[in-house]
Amino acid sequence: MEEAPGVADEDRPRRTEASGVERGGDDRRRRFGRRRRVCIMCADKIKVVDYKNVSFLRRYVSDRGRIETRRKTNACAKHQRALARAIKRARHLALIPYTAEHIRSAGAGHR
Repeated sequence: MEEAPGVADEDRPRRTEASGVERGGDDRRRRFGRRRRVCIMCADKIKVVDYKNVSFLRRYVSDRGRIETRRKTNACAKHQRALARAIKRARHLALIPYTAEHIRSAGAGHR
C-alpha cells in the first residue's frame, strides 16, 4: 500500500470489523449531551395534584387557555395526566376559564 504524501499512519482512522471506522476513546465523549429532565412534581414529592390550587394549575395553562404539553411542563406521564384531570375539573367548576379573556370578547360578536 502506498503512503499518501504528508499523511502519517497515526492520523488515519483505523478500521474495525463492526463499525467501519474506530471512534476515539473516552477523551472524545459528547460534552454537550442533553440533560435528563426531571419531573417537577416528582422532585417535590407531590402525590396529589389538587384541582382547588388554582395558582398552581395556571402555570400549566397557556395564555390562550390550552393545557401545556409534557415537553413544556417537564412533567412525567403520570403527573401530566393528573394535571390535565385537575385542570379539566377546575374548568368545569369555573375556577379556571376555558379560554382567555381576549378570545371570549372577540368571538362573541363575530359573525
